[in-house]
Amino acid sequence: MQITTLTNEISLKRPLESGNEQQLAVVREVLQAVREQGDAAVRAYTEKWDGVVHDSFRVTKEEIVEAVTGFDPQLLQDLSEAAANIRVYHEEQKRDGYKLPMADGSWLAQRIIPLDAVGLYVPGGSAAYPSSVLMNVIPAQVAGVKRIVMTSPAGKDGKLPAAVLVAAHILGVTEIYKVGGAQAIAALAYGTETIAAVDKITGPGNIFVALAKREVFGEVAIDMIAGPSEICVLADDTAYADEVAADLLSQAEHDVLACAILITTSDALAEAVVDEVEKQLQKLPREAIARKSIENFGHIYVAETMVEAIHAVNALAPEHLEVVTENAEADAEKITHAGAIFIGRFSSEPVGDYFAGTNHVLPTNSTARFASGLNVDDFIKRTSVVYYSEKTWARNAQKIARLARMEGLEGHARAVEARGWDKGEE
Repeated sequence: MQITTLTNEISLKRPLESGNEQQLAVVREVLQAVREQGDAAVRAYTEKWDGVVHDSFRVTKEEIVEAVTGFDPQLLQDLSEAAANIRVYHEEQKRDGYKLPMADGSWLAQRIIPLDAVGLYVPGGSAAYPSSVLMNVIPAQVAGVKRIVMTSPAGKDGKLPAAVLVAAHILGVTEIYKVGGAQAIAALAYGTETIAAVDKITGPGNIFVALAKREVFGEVAIDMIAGPSEICVLADDTAYADEVAADLLSQAEHDVLACAILITTSDALAEAVVDEVEKQLQKLPREAIARKSIENFGHIYVAETMVEAIHAVNALAPEHLEVVTENAEADAEKITHAGAIFIGRFSSEPVGDYFAGTNHVLPTNSTARFASGLNVDDFIKRTSVVYYSEKTWARNAQKIARLARMEGLEGHARAVEARGWDKGEE
C-alpha cells in the first residue's frame, strides 16, 4: 500500500460498473424477450447461461426441508440469532402516519402504506449469501410487505445453496425461484406465467443484473445500483496495526475494484499497517483478488491533525467507516457522511455485515453524501390525504383561485370556484 500525505485530492472513485454497449444490448434483448415470451424466455436464457434446465422454477417445500434437515445446527442457530438482531434494529425504524385536525372540521393526513410485493435477488454461482437474504427480507417484513419473492441462480445441480434456503426458512419466505441474471430481473419487473410481477426489486448482482435493474427502474422501483465495496479506517497511534490491516483486507477480498483506505495521524501506524497487509495477504485464501484491490485502490493517508483527518473522511463519504482512535465516540460524532460507522476496536466491519443488526446494504462511491442504507422506509410509500369542510373551502377558495390564475391555470381556479352553498339547497 502506498503512503502519502493527506491532500484535497483523496477519492473513493473507481470505474463504475456501467457496462459496455454489448452488455447493455444483451440485457435489453433479455428484457424484451421475457416481457413478450414470459416463462419460455426465462427458461431459454437460464439453460443458455446457467446450464440448468428447469421443469419448474419454483423451489419446492421438499427442497427447503432437505436444506434445513442437513444444515449445521450451530450455523442454523447463528443465522437465527443474527436474524433476531436485525429484526430488533429495524423494528425501531417503523413509523406511523399522522392526522392534523382543524377547528372547523377539516383535516390533513399522511398514510404509511407498505408496498404490496417486493422481489429480492440473491447472487449465486460459486458462493452463497444467506446474509443478503436476512438484510433484504427483514426490513420488508417489518414494513408490512405482504408478498416477498426471492430469485437466485441455481448451481449445476439445479438447486440453490442450502444456506440461502435455510435463511429463507428462518424468515418464513416460501416463494422462491431458481432463476438468476437479467432474466430474473425481467420476470420480477414484468411478470410471467409463473412469476407474478413485484413493485420493487432489491439485492445485489453481477453487471447484467445491475444493468437490468437500471433498465427496469421506473416500471418498478429498485434499491440502488451499488458499486464495489469500500472501507475507510480512521485511526491514531492507539490503534493496532494487525487489526487495522485485517479490517482493510476484509473488504479488499470482495472484489478487485474494492477500495480500502486508512486515514491516520500516526506515521508509525501507517508504516506498520503496510507491513501487516503484506504479511496477511500471503495467508489470505482470496489473496489474488485482495492483492489486486490493494494495489489499485488501497491507500494510506497521513494527516497532521485529527480535524484534518475527519474532514477527509467526510469528503470521502465511505460505505463503511471504522473509527479506531483514542476518542472514538467523540470523533465519530463529527462524521456526517458515511454509509455505516463502526466505533472502537471491537466493532470491526464484519460485525455489521453479519450479526449486530444494522443493515449491510449501503451506499457506495461517495453517495453516502445523500443516500442511506437499506431500511424499512425503502418498503413503504406515503400517501397524503386532504379533507376540506365547506367552511374551510369558503374561507380559502378565492386565495386558491388567485394562485392558480397567477400560474395561468384557469381550469384550476374554476375547479375551486365551481363549489357553492346554493347547490346543496336545490
